[in-house]
Amino acid sequence: MEQGNVNIGFRYESFKLSFEAKSGERAMVRIGLAMIIFVSFAFSIVAQQKYTIQQYLSIRSATSPSLSPDGKRLVFLTNVSGTSQVWMIDLPSGVNLESANLKPRQLTDYEDNVSFVRFSPTGSGIVFGKSRGGDENTQLFWMSPDGSEIKQLTNDPKIRHNFGGWSEDGTKIFYASNKRNRNFFDIYSMDIATGKEELIYQNDGSNSFSAISPDGSKLIVSRASERFSLDNDLYLIDLKTGKTTHLTPHDEATIYSDVHFLADGKRILLGTNQNREFINLAFMSLDEERIKETKLPAITFLDNTKWDLGVSELSPDRTLLAYTINREGFSELYLRKIEKNGSLSRNFEVIKLPAQGIVGSLSFTKDKIALTFSSAKYNTDIWIYDLKAKKLARVTKSDLAGISQDSFVEPRLIKYKTFDNLEIPAWYYVPKESVAEKLPVIVSVHGGPESQERPGFNALYQYFLSRGYAILAPNVRGSTGYGKTYASLDNIRLRENAVKDLAYAVEWLKSFGNADPKRIAVMGGSYGGYMTMAAITLYPDLWAAAVNTVGIVNWETFLKNTSGYRRRQREVEYGFLDKDLEFLRQISPISRVDRIKTPLFVIHGKNDPRVPYTEAEQIVKALRERGAIVEYKLFEDEGHGVSKLKNRLELYPLVADFLDRYMKKP
Repeated sequence: MEQGNVNIGFRYESFKLSFEAKSGERAMVRIGLAMIIFVSFAFSIVAQQKYTIQQYLSIRSATSPSLSPDGKRLVFLTNVSGTSQVWMIDLPSGVNLESANLKPRQLTDYEDNVSFVRFSPTGSGIVFGKSRGGDENTQLFWMSPDGSEIKQLTNDPKIRHNFGGWSEDGTKIFYASNKRNRNFFDIYSMDIATGKEELIYQNDGSNSFSAISPDGSKLIVSRASERFSLDNDLYLIDLKTGKTTHLTPHDEATIYSDVHFLADGKRILLGTNQNREFINLAFMSLDEERIKETKLPAITFLDNTKWDLGVSELSPDRTLLAYTINREGFSELYLRKIEKNGSLSRNFEVIKLPAQGIVGSLSFTKDKIALTFSSAKYNTDIWIYDLKAKKLARVTKSDLAGISQDSFVEPRLIKYKTFDNLEIPAWYYVPKESVAEKLPVIVSVHGGPESQERPGFNALYQYFLSRGYAILAPNVRGSTGYGKTYASLDNIRLRENAVKDLAYAVEWLKSFGNADPKRIAVMGGSYGGYMTMAAITLYPDLWAAAVNTVGIVNWETFLKNTSGYRRRQREVEYGFLDKDLEFLRQISPISRVDRIKTPLFVIHGKNDPRVPYTEAEQIVKALRERGAIVEYKLFEDEGHGVSKLKNRLELYPLVADFLDRYMKKP
């Protein structure tokens, strides 16, 4: 443990290549090795790679901070043991946290990942959740405030429990569950002391908890839309009478998110892009008569930023707001007071971050804010901002496995024009050292598609960069973060326009990225896996290799076999089985399998509830029957991705060898 902060993880010694040779032969061996590297390989790999892939995969992170209400304890998740588990730190008062000798202790030790952890508002207990083997059927657990006792609250492995929040008095929790019908989520509460569960809101839809009023009498529920992609509605539930009020009647795709009750219980603070491109801060009145009369949400916008709201949190007394703006992928963190008259102060404080990067979840006490921060050079850790001293301190220092932080590469933001003159933003990472004139490049495609590639820490990127690969990570049309219109440009019949954006990314790489046109690979996960498969079927001559992780290959079977509670929400983005079936079949990569000539590596988890592993089985079988080059790795204890360290240590050396094999010059 290093003095001054928490050192989470293990230490590794870097290994140096040595040669056994007689003294007279040693110089010749070195010269020969150099010739091999510079001439034979002509492959942009650093001459002496300092670090192993095992080291990069062993870089740790700390996430999901939650402070006790008195600010004396911090619970969080870290993957030190190989899976994310609950840890706790006691926070001394009146000392500089940056220099304090903090001692974390592990509170859980499960084979599977813990997905979240949350202190109660009174400090009376902690709730956390976990599922089995990546199946995402989260079960809820209670833990005593000091972590000494654990009690399971829900125990049905076939049912999913999506935690929402605590009651203000810390006696109840609220969550959504599909126990009544596997295709729908209703809202429940549970008394922590007795374990008694109560159905609060029943509806045949995908419902989730948003906020509870200060007096515990009213609840805000969010329901995902079955009309549009990136669309939801808010409902006000009176817990005494059971009356439900629709707060957000609207006619076009609109997001209502980050909901917080104000102190008077008569208004909420939220983020919304109602009648505008970007998600901005707003107040909403809960005046039911006004909503009934106007048939419109009672919205008052508080800013007009041309970027999306990121995350937000209110202080326990609801007088201070912390929030982030996602500007070009980087987070900006602000503090603003809520005045006594209920208005939001025009003045704001900007919290200076360690670097340009990404702020994740926020946790408030009366004098502290805990947050996660990461960037291309900073692995994800927890920092605490002292509201009085106005100082940000790193309280976890997750281990870098012996790798120098100075070796990490930061990307530059580039923008390229695509087929219809649309400008596509992308992050371009170039290795610090290379020995080749032209670079081998991996085009990395994010999932979603309603998501965004942001410049956070990515250990695999850094490994491949250390091997001499460049990486281009585009935000093709359909990505979020660039406005409502941009996010809709790949919906249903426009799907393959996003794949064209990848082809134009290759053109940019050849013209401006110093890329070797014969050594460009494509890889992605989930929807990014689909994009990978679409890229190698629509543009088979562009790619030297491809890696598909948990990707969709057949839209018909994907929509039929994905979890029932997801199907309708996915159809509004991808197309409807009853209306668009022929089109879905046409654009499925499996329908064009005979065009694939790119060497392919396919990865999947057997317990994936989102993209069933049968998607992988289909494409692998079809390619093997045709004698195509395909490698396949299926993990029995994983779901939608590969998260366990033991599995990652098995998988990614294989992926690295695969890419090396097909990305070298002939």
